[in-house]
Amino acid sequence: MTTQPLLDRLSRLSTTSLVDASPALRVLPTTVRPVRAGSRAVGRVVTARANRDLMSVIHGLRESGPGDVLVVDAGGDDRAVAGELFATEAQRRGLAALVILGRCRDSATLTGLTMPVWATGVAPHAYAARALPETGVTLDLAGVRVDPGELLVGDDDGLVVGSVADLEAAVEVAEAIEAREKQLQARMLEGASLFDVMNYDEHLAALRDGRPGGLAFG
Repeated sequence: MTTQPLLDRLSRLSTTSLVDASPALRVLPTTVRPVRAGSRAVGRVVTARANRDLMSVIHGLRESGPGDVLVVDAGGDDRAVAGELFATEAQRRGLAALVILGRCRDSATLTGLTMPVWATGVAPHAYAARALPETGVTLDLAGVRVDPGELLVGDDDGLVVGSVADLEAAVEVAEAIEAREKQLQARMLEGASLFDVMNYDEHLAALRDGRPGGLAFG
């Protein structure tokens, strides 16, 4: 499939369904949280390694366009690398999201933007802008690799990244998982117990017998 139809399908899926569908997908550090609850994003990754400086972030923004997700390794956690003007320009450019392993600021304004932002937290002061920019590079975000051109899916539960091929392989399975779980939840809302839709007793018996078993819903 071409990338846009894939992005459209991914936009309807949760990160939980995607990671359940494929072990090849990588989960970004869980310290990176949405500034605004209810945020969702899907897009192509553009990378910037800030090295505790703003120049790479500014340059990465200039290189980004509609549908991109700018992923930033701030290089430190004591100052911000993006605020209201930066995020507003990102929204004006049509970016799908801004993701920072590091801090942002002007959070009251950021929560009012339509473009979502993920960060490890906030700080009132920002780094200087003095270093030569470093963009379009592979990032190591606390042990999680992120390559430019990959796809990222984000929601309140976290951020998932992978190659186009990885996500193409996962999307159909994730759709099936989500459809099945919605059906099971509907049964439970109508009165069925969790234990009516789960093979807990059989799984427990297998474990007690020293067999691998397998917890399943259906």
